[in-house]
Amino acid sequence: MTDFLVIVALAALGAALAGVLAAPAVRVLRRRSVALSLFAVAVLAVAAMAAGTVAVAQAMFLSGHDLGVVMAVVAVSGVVSLAAALLFGRRIAAGSRELARAARTVGSEGGFVAPAVPPTAELAALSRALEETSGRLAEARERERALDASRRDLIAGISHDLRTPLAGLRAMAEALEDGVAEDTARYHARMRIEVDRLAAMVDDLFELSRIQAGALALTLSRVSVYDLVDDALAGAGPLARASGVRLVDGGVAPLPVRVDAQQITRVLGNLLVNAIRATPADGTVAVSARHERGRVVLAVEDGCGGIPPEDLPRVFDTGWRGGAARTPRADGKGGAGLGLAIVRGIVEAHEGRATVCNAGSGCRFEVELPAAEPQGDAPAA
Repeated sequence: MTDFLVIVALAALGAALAGVLAAPAVRVLRRRSVALSLFAVAVLAVAAMAAGTVAVAQAMFLSGHDLGVVMAVVAVSGVVSLAAALLFGRRIAAGSRELARAARTVGSEGGFVAPAVPPTAELAALSRALEETSGRLAEARERERALDASRRDLIAGISHDLRTPLAGLRAMAEALEDGVAEDTARYHARMRIEVDRLAAMVDDLFELSRIQAGALALTLSRVSVYDLVDDALAGAGPLARASGVRLVDGGVAPLPVRVDAQQITRVLGNLLVNAIRATPADGTVAVSARHERGRVVLAVEDGCGGIPPEDLPRVFDTGWRGGAARTPRADGKGGAGLGLAIVRGIVEAHEGRATVCNAGSGCRFEVELPAAEPQGDAPAA
């Protein structure tokens, strides 16, 4: 047992001595190529093994022939180990260089293309992470392009919508100033209408900017959907009568929701105004509410004739105008293409969802809101 401990101690001493002598080299190479670092580690391992073996062989007083055999075995093993470490290190270094070249394509138009066979699991994981990052960057770039296009459309649309009432106001003001207006009261009334249009567009822009900035403050309370619909119908009634459109009850149940009543009334008002303007005279606009899978679904169905399928995904985009059936009219009763964008922003702020589809002779806009828990004598869903 004592001889065995002595042999172990000598082997450990020889390996430790080799490690101490190689330590400075390892520190110098720690920021160099991974291939060189792996080779240096292999050299350290071989040197430690050889030093321990030689120390033990000397202590055992082996014959010259036996010592030569041991040294030959150590030398061959060391050479094979160093060659394997060198080849493996070169393979890892080549894989790293290939991954570095591929990483330069992250964020490019073509996107990141991962190397075919990364040499290690760590490089494969890094390659997957870069591929995911490239995908997210591509999605962000597409969203930015869509936002830029939407912003350009919005600016162009708002410029056109502002130009029309401003030109009318200027002409009427000049007519009044020159004294050529025969019916001044009619001119004043028309000027008031145009000013109201401008004020409404400015209010919509301000509201949309608050929504997009995440600064929309909600005051939540428990209310009945029936009351929300009733308030919205009362506000849209005059426009419906002036347009010859009938507002009908499609089945509104007194379902409880916890929402900002003022904001949801605005949502319903925007949907109703949009539907009334898009529906021809003698048409109908139906409003309904139902309970579905823990959600309250409000629906407004019009008779606009439908929206082309390729336009449906863009309906709630800022500044969307659509086809002739939903384009602002020359009589000044159109909008600036902000109403539906405001609808989506308010609904999503309530953790809800706004959707649209073609149904019957027109479109069906649906707003999903979380249902409130029944309390006391509150109307049950």
